[in-house]
Amino acid sequence: MGIWRRLLLFGGVSLRAGGGATAPLGRSRAMVCRRQLSGAESETLKQRRTQIMSRGLPKQKPIEGVKQVIVVASGKGGVGKSTTAVNLALALAANDSSKAIGLLDVDVYGPSVPKMMNLKGNPELSQSNCTFINTYWVMSMGFLVEENEPVVWRGLMVMSAIEKLLRQVDWGQLDYLVVDMPPGTGDVQLSVSQNIPITGAVIVSTPQDVALMDAHKGAEMFRKVHVPVLGLVQNMSVFQCPKCKHKTHIFGADGARKLAQTLGLEVLGDIPLHLNIREASDTGQPIVFSQPESDELTAALTSHAQAIFPSQPPPPE
Repeated sequence: MGIWRRLLLFGGVSLRAGGGATAPLGRSRAMVCRRQLSGAESETLKQRRTQIMSRGLPKQKPIEGVKQVIVVASGKGGVGKSTTAVNLALALAANDSSKAIGLLDVDVYGPSVPKMMNLKGNPELSQSNCTFINTYWVMSMGFLVEENEPVVWRGLMVMSAIEKLLRQVDWGQLDYLVVDMPPGTGDVQLSVSQNIPITGAVIVSTPQDVALMDAHKGAEMFRKVHVPVLGLVQNMSVFQCPKCKHKTHIFGADGARKLAQTLGLEVLGDIPLHLNIREASDTGQPIVFSQPESDELTAALTSHAQAIFPSQPPPPE
């Protein structure tokens, strides 16, 4: 127990080998290492890390038939990313009926797009590809498992599933594919970013500081993998009492706007915290589709679509 006691003391104490001299360990040694890695040596380490990471990275290959890909992401779950992605795809279709829009849900562990769009069933399988169960270009892991069945997979299986959702789905000819990403900055985000060319990323966050911290990380991740960040969507920005009309900033005021200013990005839209949005999502009737007459909410949920896509240059031939 004496050896373990010494090793577990806060900050570290020593290691004794065969009764020899003491080798001090702990925070003091770590601080020395950090100081030694400052300056030119630290910069050299960064350059070597970049060189190592650039080796063997997969070459980006466009999804067959898809002209442009927009990913909707968030650093943290529960901020309304999937709600934003679904309504963004529908808003694009509503804004220009000549455009073919697809929606891909790559949240393998927690797919929610089928529920939000009230779509059920299993995709049909051809010799090599999946085809859709409906007239919508929508694909999700949620179509391949039972609604309450958990996906308990390790990373390699998830990556294989993502590859199939990207490459083995008969997308036809799409002008835009909106991709609903899982929260975070992990394997899926890296795999998607490195394997397909992405027109840009939309980051969704609430104004709450805890959510903004992770949204900041998400934006920085996309920049590191050379994916343009088109802007931030501030969800649950304000709650208006339906009786007295008093407005309350439950999650804070304008936090996403401050973050956007810090990052040099624009805020693409503000979406209020509203009962109708929640009910529409739970019943599978997205509000852009089911309540187009709701001027305030529809405008809030379509403003980012109008802000993003008119400014996008046509893809190279």
